[in-house]
Formats: sequence, structure tokens, C-alpha cells
Amino acid sequence: MIRSMTGFGRSSFRVGPASFDVEVRSVNHRYLDVRSRLPRAFGSIDVEVKERVSKVFARGKIEVNVVATEGEGPKPQLDIDLEAARAYVRAAVELAGGDDVAGPLDVGTLLALPGVASFTEPVFATDELVDMLGVAVDEALAATDRMRAAEGATLESELLARIENVDALGSEIECQAGTVVEAGRERLRKRSTQLQADTGLVDEARLYQEIVIAADRLDITEEIVRLRSHIGQFRSIIESGATGKPVGRRLDFLMQELGREVNTIGSKGSDASIAHNVVELKSELERIREQVQNIE
Repeated sequence: MIRSMTGFGRSSFRVGPASFDVEVRSVNHRYLDVRSRLPRAFGSIDVEVKERVSKVFARGKIEVNVVATEGEGPKPQLDIDLEAARAYVRAAVELAGGDDVAGPLDVGTLLALPGVASFTEPVFATDELVDMLGVAVDEALAATDRMRAAEGATLESELLARIENVDALGSEIECQAGTVVEAGRERLRKRSTQLQADTGLVDEARLYQEIVIAADRLDITEEIVRLRSHIGQFRSIIESGATGKPVGRRLDFLMQELGREVNTIGSKGSDASIAHNVVELKSELERIREQVQNIE
């Protein structure tokens, strides 16, 4: 089954007194683009998180966010260096007594002095983080993958239905093509007959050549054959998605080839009925192309 590139998953985990939520968001992208936002205490395992994502997904812009549950995250610790503070106080007293320096040293000023107060970020055991965070990330990725698979099933049904429409329109154009070619030949014959009636002259060899050239210009047999071949490949690629392999890029390339054939048919098919069906074909292919952009 093919997979969409749009999905969302969530999980949570706890390390000591701290609780965290893991959210994974996935949208379409030409390649695999993984971005993670982790608390500073988890920065050392950012690579580990991205490796886990790459094992699950082949394409898409994937965002992994790990945030502390409100009110339960690890709090920075305030550390006071009392020895440094006392040294500042002793220096202040000496300056005030011996050098006649005015002004008391209050607590607020003292805490602002370099080396007295500092905040320390909480530190977790690396092994514990890798294990707990890894399990939570895997759970969120699995939930995201299930959502991508569910949307992919919907896309698959729609794409197969639309490619059936393309096939039907191609068959309709094929039926019209023979009539159009014969009509072109008949117009040339009538023109030749009128010319002969007006002048009494006609060049049979030239007439035959003109009929052959006109028929070649109007003949869309090769384009129809290639169109049907591309449609068959489209269905085969969709079926190959059942193996779990990404098929989005192959389908995207095939849509370009289908578009080229339809454009050529449109340039050759001067008949109004063919032109109408070509417009319908282009509209249907554009709808398919938009959906293909979101397939992994």
C-alpha cells in the first residue's frame, strides 16, 4: 500500500521527576528532511533521534519536538559560591576601612558579582535518556506511520479511479482519431476535385503526397500507444507500493511523461471533439499530479 507524507504522532515518557511529550509532524517534501527540537539537556542525542526517523521514513519533512510537560520539566539549579561571596565582602570591608571607600555592599549587588551566583542545567544519564527517549520517539513515529498509511490507502483508491478516467478518455480519443484522419483525407480530395474543375489540371502524385503528409500530421496512434503504456506502468507502480517501497518519485516522473503525450495529442488533434477530451485529460492529470506530490 502506498503511503502519504502527511501524518502526526505523539507519545510521552518520564525521566526521574521530569515528564516529557514527544510530537512528530510530517508533511510532503522532495527528499527526507528531518528537524528536531529537544531540550538543552537532550542535545547530545539529537543524532540518535534523526537516525531513528530515517529508519522509518524515506521522504517527507519530519519535525520531532520534545517538550517538558507544563510544570513537570527539569528546573535549573541555582548555585551560590559562598567562598567567592565572602571574599567580595572581605574586600569591600577592607576598602571601606582602609581606603575610605563609601557605600555598603548589599545582597543584591553581591549576587550580581561574577562567580557568586550561577544556574546549572539539569544533567541526565546519557544511557537513560537514549533508552527512554528512543522508546517514546519510536512510538510517535509508529503512530505517524499509521496515519500516513491510512491516508495513503485513500490516495490509492482515488488515484486508481482517476487513472481509469484517463484510460477511458484515451480510448474515446482513439475512436475519434480514425474519423479525423479520414475527414482530413476527404477534405484534400474535395479540394483537388474543385481545383481540377476550375483549371482542368491535377497532379496525382502531389495529391497523394499531400494526403500522406496530412494523415501523418493527424495520426496519434503512437501517442495513444505510449499513453496506454504509461497508464499500465502507473497501475504497476501503485501495486508495487504494497511492498512498502516509496513510489512517489517514480509516479511523479511518469506524470511528466503522460503530460507530454497528451500535449502532443492536443497539438495533432484539430477536431473539436478531440480537443474537448484533451482538455478533460489535462484536468484529470493535473488532479492526479497534485495527489502524487504527497506520496512517499
